[in-house]
Parts: sequence; structure tokens; C-alpha cells
Amino acid sequence: MLKFISHNFDGIEGIEIYPIISLLLFFIVFVTMLVIVMKMPKKNIDEISQLPLDNDTNSKQNNHEHE
Repeated sequence: MLKFISHNFDGIEGIEIYPIISLLLFFIVFVTMLVIVMKMPKKNIDEISQLPLDNDTNSKQNNHEHE
């Protein structure tokens, strides 16, 4: 399957740099997000982790108020 796809790109000059660029971009984004999460205060992490639960309880309360 890969041979079938790579055959189409043989005629393009400089195409071999794109996989390297995409790998570097992915790695940079992944490491940046990892650093941001590691430096985030525990209080913020606890607050963010409760958001899905808070949203669900707020929706139920709003539905009961409108009935």
C-alpha cells in the first residue's frame, strides 16, 4: 500500500522534508503541552477535572427549575 502511495510522490523535488517537519511539529506541540500541564498548579487541575461533573449537575438543576 505504501509503495502505491509513494510512487505518486517520486517526481516531486524536496518532498522528503515534509515527514521530518511534521514529526518535529508534533514533537514540539506534545512537549509544550506536557510542560504546560506539569507547571499548572494542582488547584487548577482539580478545578478543570470537575468541569464535566459540574456541567452535568447544572444541567439537571436547570431542567428541574424550568419544569
